[in-house]
Amino acid sequence: MAIEKSLIQPEPVISAIINGDNTGILKINGEEHPYEAPDVNDLRQALMKRVIGEAATLNRPVRVTSMDDSGVSYLVVSPTGEVEEEQPTTVPEDASTIIERIPATRAATTTVAAAKAGTTVVKEAAPAGPSSVADGTTRRSIREAESFLAAPSTVEPATQGIRGMLNSLGLSLAPSEDELSERVDIRLASKHFAGTRTIAVVNQKGGSNKTPTVADLAAVFGRNGGSVVAWDNNPTTGTLGWRTEQGDHSRSALDVIANADALLSPTAQSADINAFVHHQSTDKYDVLRSDSDVDGTHEVTAEEVDILHRVVSKYYRLILMDSGNNHRSAEWIRMIDHADQLVVPTTNEEDRVEAALLTLQGLDLKSERSAGLAANAVVVVSERQEGEARLSQETAEKFRPYVRDVVVVPFDPALKSGQIRFGALRRPTRRAWLRAAAAVARGL
Repeated sequence: MAIEKSLIQPEPVISAIINGDNTGILKINGEEHPYEAPDVNDLRQALMKRVIGEAATLNRPVRVTSMDDSGVSYLVVSPTGEVEEEQPTTVPEDASTIIERIPATRAATTTVAAAKAGTTVVKEAAPAGPSSVADGTTRRSIREAESFLAAPSTVEPATQGIRGMLNSLGLSLAPSEDELSERVDIRLASKHFAGTRTIAVVNQKGGSNKTPTVADLAAVFGRNGGSVVAWDNNPTTGTLGWRTEQGDHSRSALDVIANADALLSPTAQSADINAFVHHQSTDKYDVLRSDSDVDGTHEVTAEEVDILHRVVSKYYRLILMDSGNNHRSAEWIRMIDHADQLVVPTTNEEDRVEAALLTLQGLDLKSERSAGLAANAVVVVSERQEGEARLSQETAEKFRPYVRDVVVVPFDPALKSGQIRFGALRRPTRRAWLRAAAAVARGL
C-alpha cells in the first residue's frame, strides 16, 4: 500500500551517509549519530532500524536522503517499515552538501508497490510503418521486413547500495546509474573475442607502475572472462614474479622456449601449459615469469618472442605483456609487433609522465602500425600517494588529446608492496581498474 504523502511534514530532516569502511553517520535535524558495523549490510540495517524508530516515534512517515558509493537515493520510510523511493521536487536542505559531492541524475519516482510488480522491461518504440496500399503508396518488399519478434531489454534489480539492501528484504528496485555503468564495464571485461588478443603494457621509465597495471588488468579480465596469461617480457629478472603467487615449480619463459615443440604439437593438451605457468588462485589468471637465474646469460631474441607468443596464443584467449625499460631491445620491439592494444601506465611523478609521453612519441614515429597503437592507447595514471586526486586529473588531461582513453586509479596501500591481490584493494580502486579494463576491451 502506498504511503500517504499528505501525512509527510517538512521535519525532521534526516540524511544517512554510508562509507566504504563500514562506518556511517545518521544526521537528524543537524544532530549526528555515528554508526559502525562488521559489514555494510549490517550497517545499512542498523541505520534503517533507527529511521523506522524515528518514524514510529512521530507516528508518521519520514523522508531520508541516503548517500553511499552508488550515489544518492531519496526514501520515504513509514512507522511500519514500508519504504518508497522518490524524486523530490525540491532538494532537502540537509542533503545539499551531499548532492554537491556526487553528480547524479535520478529517474522518475519508483514506488515499492510498483517495484514488487516484477523486473523492469524496457522496449524501444517501433518505427512507424508505411501507409497502406489503399493510400496510394508503394508496397514494400518482403525482403525489407524486419523481424516481428519483440526484443525487450530486461534490467536486473539493484544489488548495490541502499537499493540493493532494500531488494535483499524482498523488494525489486532498479539499479542506480552507477551500478548500471559498472555492469556495462563488466560485460566489456567479460567479452570473448574471435582469436587471441595481446595487450602490451609499456613505459620506458622504471617505477611507472607497469607491473601492478599488468597484474590488476589481468585480475579483472581473469575474474570476469578467464583464459588470461600475464607474461613478464623482461630481458632480465622482472618483478611480475615477485608480486604474484608462485606455483609448485620455478619454471620461466626459458623453459617454455625449450619445450615449445611439445607444447605446440597436435597431441598437446590444454593442461600441459600448467607445468610452466603460475596460477593466481583468487584472481583466476596465470603468470609466465621471466628468467630469474642470477648467473644466467641467455638473452631472449626476437625469434624466441615469436615462439613464446605462438605457445601462449594456443593456450590463452588474452595475453598481457609486462615489459622492460629498453625500448630498443629485441624482445621489446617484437612485443610491439604482436600487440593489438597498448596500455601506457604512469604515476604523477614528472619523469614517469615524461617517459610515458616519449614512449608514445617514439611509437608514433616508428611505423604506421605502431603509430596506430599509440593513437589507440589507454593511459593509466596511478596515484603515488594519498591526496593526489587533483594532480592525477591534471596529468590525465595532458594525455587526453593524444590517446583514445585515460583512466585515473586512486592510491591504494595494498599496491605499494608485496603480492598483488585484487580482492585486497579498496572498492574505489577496484572500480577504477574495472573501468580501465573496459577501456582496453573497447580497443580489442
